Amino acid sequence: MPGEKVSQRRMIFWDRLSDNKKNNFKHMKSLIRLLVLVALLAQFSCGENPEKQARELLSKSMEAHGGAEKWESVTSLKFRKWTKLINEDSSVESELNQQIEFRFKPYFEGKMTWIADSIQHVVTWDGSQMHYLMGANEVKNPGFLAAKRRDLDAAFYAVAQPWKLLDESAQLAYEGQKTLENGKLVESIRVDYGPDTDVWYFYLDPKSAMLVANEVQTKDHRSLIYNLSFVEAGGMLLQGTRESWRVNEKGEKQFLRAEYSYTDYEVTN
Repeated sequence: MPGEKVSQRRMIFWDRLSDNKKNNFKHMKSLIRLLVLVALLAQFSCGENPEKQARELLSKSMEAHGGAEKWESVTSLKFRKWTKLINEDSSVESELNQQIEFRFKPYFEGKMTWIADSIQHVVTWDGSQMHYLMGANEVKNPGFLAAKRRDLDAAFYAVAQPWKLLDESAQLAYEGQKTLENGKLVESIRVDYGPDTDVWYFYLDPKSAMLVANEVQTKDHRSLIYNLSFVEAGGMLLQGTRESWRVNEKGEKQFLRAEYSYTDYEVTN
């Protein structure tokens, strides 16, 4: 058989080699294995860890927005948030003007107050329970209270960027540079909170590390939110004006979904 003849020739060739040549041949094979191993180790050690890169970028962003120490020293934060929701046909779906307050110490508390149809609405998280007053009536429906808790958490998540992004529950990964649909070059960080949750992408300016925008993929849609301006309060640069666009999978704009404005900040240290 052809294979057997080749094997026989290799054995004859090996037997005819001198001992010195055999040793040199073995040393050469060992050297090649060693060089391959060193190259692989060098490539591994030089390769950047996506999570480490993401954390380093977010640390720079925190400094650009005022610093981690400033944020950690805050005991309470108050502000007014105006929200306008817009339908796909450009008609206004709703407008909401809320007074929002968060207390960080000794434990986390939150409160949102607004007027709708001449009735005052007050949502409160006291650190252990959710409460909702509609005028003089207390709403106790568990599903409704859970929805309002999500609204409160979302309000905090938006205003606490970029500091909130370094939470232990967040899985971070640097995804390199990309160009947004408006032509802006950004550094992209993916933030994942586990199965069955929204996936977030935060975009930072390559030079200043300021938060330029963020993108979120939910179960039924994708949104791109631009940070148009910031407000200086308590030595930090906090959210000012933002706009949220519905986009397709390629990140292309479909329609303007919402406009946000943050004013009247009060920061207590």
